[in-house]
Amino acid sequence: METYAQALLYAIPLFIVLVLLEILYGYIVKKHTHKPLDTISSLSSGLTNIIKDSLPLVIIFVSYPTLLKSIALIHIEANWLTYVIGFITLDFAGYWNHRLSHKINFFWNQHVIHHSSEEFNLACALRQSISNILGYFPLLLIPAALLGVPAKVINILAPIHLFLQFWYHTRYIGKLGWLEYIIVTPSQHRVHHAINPEYIDKNLGQIFCVWDRMFGTFQEELQNTPPVYGVLKPASTWNPILINFQHLWRLMKDAWYTKNWKDKILIWFMPTGWRPADMIDKHPYSIIENVYSFKKYQTYNDKYFTCYVAFQLICNTILMMFMFYNYSDMGLNGLFLCGLFVFTGIFGYTSLMDGSAYAVFIEALRSIAGILFIVISGDWFGLNHYLEIGSSLVLLYFIITLLGGWYFSSLQKKQLLNLKKTI
Repeated sequence: METYAQALLYAIPLFIVLVLLEILYGYIVKKHTHKPLDTISSLSSGLTNIIKDSLPLVIIFVSYPTLLKSIALIHIEANWLTYVIGFITLDFAGYWNHRLSHKINFFWNQHVIHHSSEEFNLACALRQSISNILGYFPLLLIPAALLGVPAKVINILAPIHLFLQFWYHTRYIGKLGWLEYIIVTPSQHRVHHAINPEYIDKNLGQIFCVWDRMFGTFQEELQNTPPVYGVLKPASTWNPILINFQHLWRLMKDAWYTKNWKDKILIWFMPTGWRPADMIDKHPYSIIENVYSFKKYQTYNDKYFTCYVAFQLICNTILMMFMFYNYSDMGLNGLFLCGLFVFTGIFGYTSLMDGSAYAVFIEALRSIAGILFIVISGDWFGLNHYLEIGSSLVLLYFIITLLGGWYFSSLQKKQLLNLKKTI
């Protein structure tokens, strides 16, 4: 975990710089692919995923080292060929994990967050799950274990494999000639994120597109069929924590209310979108029928509000970066508590972006808790050791969020009342 946290100290600034460069390029060419609240929601989702992955919050069925010890047919030393074999087997496992996430109801919940943005850009690449708490992925690495690929090779390759999936989330790069037959490209991944009938559940590869071509899930981007992005049951919220569990909540309600006991069990393992027959009529869900005419999710915002939530995003990113920088000294309790402050911060300001009535209370409770923590402890998880006025700056941040949450919540209520009067 600590090694992963250290890697993120370098990866996070790089991802942010690339997102900012894409936004700048969009302004230069006057072809924008970013909307402020959507991008802030995407980046906020990335923060939640990073914190979750850096803490021991996964139930592992079987670890790769255990699998390796049990079934390896041969034992090989780590060399360049081992890394090549490891990368190929890791990508093969990734394809099937991705396919499983698209095809089975229960597993779709851990992936829907990645598809929830109705835009397609580098920021949406950071929409990663916090609901994937079942560590079954090593089971898909059986080919690597059989070939005796050392655990340390997989540990090194796994974050590299993940980070390499970032670059192709863009609309600014066209088709790449002969590379289209070997690797996953932006064109192919635009298809994957689209909800057009021709494109649904296609191009499931992560680095190599050969798996899609081998197993019948490949679809070329069609010139006369521009991709439309999102999910068929729109998230209709900027809150990434809510998006992570929306599908699971629907499954739980259907399993609870259906009168067919067989369906209470089957619903979890049936194809994505399947529902018990009695639930379709009694509790219908709104699904996009025409992908070319639906209205994208949007809420009230002006430049001042956008600046405020962007400020919140920046401050929470800094708090998280310090958490990783001070990872080994904070202790497990400190890491969980600091992570909780960031989590609730994201929940609060993204709920404010939605215009939720409870957002102001979450912002207030978190701010007051943060202020009390600093006043009582006299520090912010050891920040004063690195910066003498560090905890004072964090204290100031909590005071600003306390006032900001109240101000913008009140402003939204006034805007809503004015809107009702004009109707």
